[in-house]
Amino acid sequence: MGFTLGPRATAAGYRLVAFDQIGSTNAEAMSRAHEGERGPIWLVTSEQTAGRGRRSRPWIAPRGNLASSILEVMDVSPGSAATLGFAAGLALEAALRRVSIEASLRSAGTDRLKFSLKWPNDVLAGSKKLAGILLEAEALADHRLAVVVGIGTNIVAAPDGTPTPATSLAALGVHISAEELFSELTDAWSEFRQIWDNGRGFGDIRQLWLARAAGLGQPVSVQMGSSAVQGTFDSLDEAGCMIVRTSSGKRVSISAGDVYFGSAASTGAA
Repeated sequence: MGFTLGPRATAAGYRLVAFDQIGSTNAEAMSRAHEGERGPIWLVTSEQTAGRGRRSRPWIAPRGNLASSILEVMDVSPGSAATLGFAAGLALEAALRRVSIEASLRSAGTDRLKFSLKWPNDVLAGSKKLAGILLEAEALADHRLAVVVGIGTNIVAAPDGTPTPATSLAALGVHISAEELFSELTDAWSEFRQIWDNGRGFGDIRQLWLARAAGLGQPVSVQMGSSAVQGTFDSLDEAGCMIVRTSSGKRVSISAGDVYFGSAASTGAA
């Protein structure tokens, strides 16, 4: 079985290029954008050897995992483009939910996995990281913005030693292929990309994302370099920043950082 677009993605005019192996689907997508590719186009592989996550952390996809990137060239501001990552999280969560239900039905299982979205760009299964999203944007010569959203999902294996413990679909008892998930993902992307509407629909995306957010209303610690903010995960603002309410009642807006919930977070710091 090879990689194919879902019917909704095909009808919406998306294209596809699949690789048996590649260093980084994100790097390839951005290179193509600078060479004149305007998308929308998906790049996908089941074996990625030089991928990256946030803060340039390595994200290696051994054969059988899913590494995919969507390239779109847009007339939007960098700030608006950044909010597209939340639509990507919603699309991936929806696709994971659909394939896990189908896999459960095939195996006559009754368990339903719960997936949630961890700010800013992870998908969790329980408390463990199942997938990560990396959004990159660069200005082109025609002054439009090349936006690449990389989505890496642990299908058959998960890395060790990650800041948030990781898991895979196989370890969770969901036995599906990267190709199955990818087809569902492309259709779900088409759905949530349309809602996002070049940033005009981020208000709706924000509400949908918050309904699936990990740790909302719970103690949180956000590490930003040598400093940290601790309090309660209160909300997202209109730009997608995390709002943390400290013990003093101050609402702090955070644009980037490593997020820790549960026993790793401690309330009481202002």
